[in-house]
Amino acid sequence: MPSVNDQIGVIGTASFDILHVDSRVVHTIGGAGLYTALAAHRAGANTHLIAPRPEPLPQLFAPVAERVQWIGPMISPEALPRLEIEHHGQGRATLLDASWGAEAELTPAAIPLDKQHLTILHIAALSSAKRQLEFVWAIHATDDGGGLPRISVGTYARLVDREIEVVRQLFQLTDCFFMNENEALGLFGTTDRARTRPDALLCVTLGNQGVLVIEGDRVTHVPAHAVDERDPTGAGDTFCGGTLAGLAMGLTPVAAAERAVALAARTVSDIGPASLLQG
Repeated sequence: MPSVNDQIGVIGTASFDILHVDSRVVHTIGGAGLYTALAAHRAGANTHLIAPRPEPLPQLFAPVAERVQWIGPMISPEALPRLEIEHHGQGRATLLDASWGAEAELTPAAIPLDKQHLTILHIAALSSAKRQLEFVWAIHATDDGGGLPRISVGTYARLVDREIEVVRQLFQLTDCFFMNENEALGLFGTTDRARTRPDALLCVTLGNQGVLVIEGDRVTHVPAHAVDERDPTGAGDTFCGGTLAGLAMGLTPVAAAERAVALAARTVSDIGPASLLQG
């Protein structure tokens, strides 16, 4: 069972999603923050989701609030971010439409970061890498000598393309970093050049080829699990949350990643975060 020392905070968003999967249109919930927080919970950690929270809470989000401690600025349901994604199979997808809604209200000033007593604090991909960096600075500003949580960050391709220097700052300032292969190519030029400082961790997801776990100069390949893919929307974020839960519980990065790969495989075999809401 998780303990107070396993607490993970996830700064990010929850969204209404429209998915085009297997010639069907599915209305579900998503968001990088939501997937990461649910995965950390499913992997056994006490988890806070620090995201704009709609009030009244739409029924689709009720199972989320039952599993994680959802805190954040209150918003109307109409202000939730909304994404429309078409999946083509083999991990390929097209973002057809995106509205970030009230994501801009998610700022360090809106969240009492010094009140959470967390082991790990993850900043999921936001629409602005600069705002992610502002959270990192705000977290460091809460240091009263008692130590800070391990800081983790995720990114996505648009941030690497448009704010690469800020993403590089984030990479240097944080303890754990999660990205996919395309983002690693944009940041490093090749995954062979991806390295961290000795005390940091980088995970590069490779789709159906698994994950690279990079600790300083040591690179470990964790293979993927064979799976009948239905919806890969939250695969990377699920892997992230599962890995962070393992780290919070004292597993090595490789052992944590191995558990997280299995969790991500179950997620992509279902639609939306359905598998993360079981049990």
